[in-house]
Amino acid sequence: MSTPAPNTAPSMKAAVWHGRNDIRVEEVPVPAHPPAGWVKIRVHWCGICGSDLHEYVAGPVFIPVDAPHPLTGLKGQCILGHEFSGEIAALGAGVTGFAVGDRVTADACQHCGTCWYCKHGLYNICENLAFTGLMNNGAFAEYVNVPAELLYKLPENFPTEAGALIEPLAVGLHAVKKAGNIVGQTVVVVGAGTIGLCTIMCAKAAGAGRVIALEMSAARKQKALEVGATVVIDPKASDAIAEIKALTGGYGADVSFECIGHTATAQLAIDVIRKAGKSVMVGIFEEPTSFNFFDIVSTEKEVIGSLAYNGEFADVIRFIADGRIDVQPLITGRIALGDIVTHGFQELVNHKDRNVKIIVQPATA
Repeated sequence: MSTPAPNTAPSMKAAVWHGRNDIRVEEVPVPAHPPAGWVKIRVHWCGICGSDLHEYVAGPVFIPVDAPHPLTGLKGQCILGHEFSGEIAALGAGVTGFAVGDRVTADACQHCGTCWYCKHGLYNICENLAFTGLMNNGAFAEYVNVPAELLYKLPENFPTEAGALIEPLAVGLHAVKKAGNIVGQTVVVVGAGTIGLCTIMCAKAAGAGRVIALEMSAARKQKALEVGATVVIDPKASDAIAEIKALTGGYGADVSFECIGHTATAQLAIDVIRKAGKSVMVGIFEEPTSFNFFDIVSTEKEVIGSLAYNGEFADVIRFIADGRIDVQPLITGRIALGDIVTHGFQELVNHKDRNVKIIVQPATA
């Protein structure tokens, strides 16, 4: 009887979600040569996102476990990671405008291109939306394959690690755009975690007059001021609604952004705005809430949902390149892929007050 030939297929290290509180760094096959219209990227840096943390502590939230995802076919185990930058390692057939070696980042919204929403330019709410790293394998790995239509080239001299911050900043900028023109307005950002801080930065870049941050953590209060908040209020230590009304002639803020995803902070985000003001919901909510919608009817307040981004990567890249946004205050840790559970996920769970964005370096030298 002949001996079976050894498996010589190339492998790589990757952080794979197996279940709640079960992420394993293990050997997996290197992605195959990219199909037509796709590219293979060698990952330089990938940030741990709040949605990754939600999958770790409370998942599955987005990861499909009952049936294969209709667009990608993924079910169950998934390589996490979608806030990343790297260099193109291979091009699929038909890809133009890019070359092997180009430094890039990528939008995470893999979409079908055929549903009503895609055809009307709303690909971030595609009927078959598949986020890279949640509904398809992601970038906590040495290599990842993504659709070329999601790529953005990084300018010359653009810091590679800054490329891993473009995605969360795009989330903040998309939320700010959903609020409309905020030039000169008073804005409240509820929560100064990564997305809250990114929203503060984008609101300032968009011309907000005052940005009031609501945050309880001492370290994050300081970060909020560092990235552009005018005032920081601790809602645990004082009456945030009363303080904001006192700062706005008794009316309330023009716009608020809920960046936590909790039932109590959602209510707070609506309560701090004036009549006919706007509240943009950005956080990922794990639980349903009860809400008296007459509070909306009687005040003509607007509550707006904001999911991910829709082309904002280009603006964020420009803002970083021209100095309007400095990502360095957001980076509080740089770790290797092998340390992602203990020094990444567990660090964020156990010491969230002292961390904003931990970025991971998967590729070997």
